[in-house]
Amino acid sequence: MTAVKSEFPVVGVIGAGQLARMMIAPATALGIKLLPFASSASDSAAQITPCIIGDYTDLDAVKKFAELCDVVTFEHELIPLSVIKALESAGVTVRPSSDSFIYSQDKEAMRKKLAHFNSPRSQVVSTSSEVSEYPVIAKAISGGYDGRGVWKVSSPDELQALLRNNPKLLIEELIDFDYEIAVMVARSPHAQATSWSPTQTIQSDGICTMTITPVPEMRNDLREKAQKIALEIAAEVKLVGVMAVEMFVKGDELFINELAMRPHNSGHWTIEGSRTSQFEQHLRAILDLPLGDPAMTQDFAVMGNILGKNKTDMYRPYLHLMARNPSLKFHMYAKEVRPGRKIGHVNIIGKDLVELRTEIEHAVDYMSGEIDE
Repeated sequence: MTAVKSEFPVVGVIGAGQLARMMIAPATALGIKLLPFASSASDSAAQITPCIIGDYTDLDAVKKFAELCDVVTFEHELIPLSVIKALESAGVTVRPSSDSFIYSQDKEAMRKKLAHFNSPRSQVVSTSSEVSEYPVIAKAISGGYDGRGVWKVSSPDELQALLRNNPKLLIEELIDFDYEIAVMVARSPHAQATSWSPTQTIQSDGICTMTITPVPEMRNDLREKAQKIALEIAAEVKLVGVMAVEMFVKGDELFINELAMRPHNSGHWTIEGSRTSQFEQHLRAILDLPLGDPAMTQDFAVMGNILGKNKTDMYRPYLHLMARNPSLKFHMYAKEVRPGRKIGHVNIIGKDLVELRTEIEHAVDYMSGEIDE
């Protein structure tokens, strides 16, 4: 297959959701053409940039798409590994590669690969009789995100019920952690690597509702340890691109939870809060350009996810919120408003963490219709 020859490369993104949408601005600034492979013209990124529409499980369609690109990357983990490997066999430059991407798609493979890192005790089971202690966390081997495919299980009957729809499950010990963090890292083909300050992720019903960076009251040595572990994992899996390493923190212990080998919700704060956003850094990494500076632009950055609730008009709230605090930065995804769906996020940076959290909480509640003043 002959690669596209142009002064600036064409980056193909399989998936056209909000992550692809947020890659468009830095790609445009760099003069790079971003070409999403969308499932529908109504997809978030497809609404604002030319795209190819097709089925990411259709190898022939994906191959034709790849012929238009210099490098292909992803914004979700759903594309079958067989399709990725077929692209690579056809000579397509895919980043991250199938050898790396499997560890964000397959939790069993990830646990085996990272067995020498501190993680919750785990086992893969096909019957409830293989588990002797409860409660435990049960996870689908693949396909889970935003709380989907993850269950707290308190009895053999509950586990057996889950196994009726899942041939096997990853069972992990229930960690009584103090808080959750994510460390965003980036790595290029020639192994230049960097990371952002660890981020605290605040969850509700398995969905991240807020992030705070840097993690409040986390000692510097523990932050540095978390970054070191994340960079070691990036090297271990031969990452090319951006990755989120999710961890549980309990005292001075760090437990590896999951990997997301793409830009991630826990890195949305970097758009305003870092000198180089995760979206620009991902492009730099997959194109083997020198990586950008991940330093923070202010003492703190707080991000709030805007979830669909009672209100459908997402434009009118700007009148109140922008007048109340001109520092708020909104990022809307042009998605249909549905209960619990991430339809946007709002960022704020500054020095007073209490004030920043208050402003984000107010903005999110006002956008969703929870409050009206």
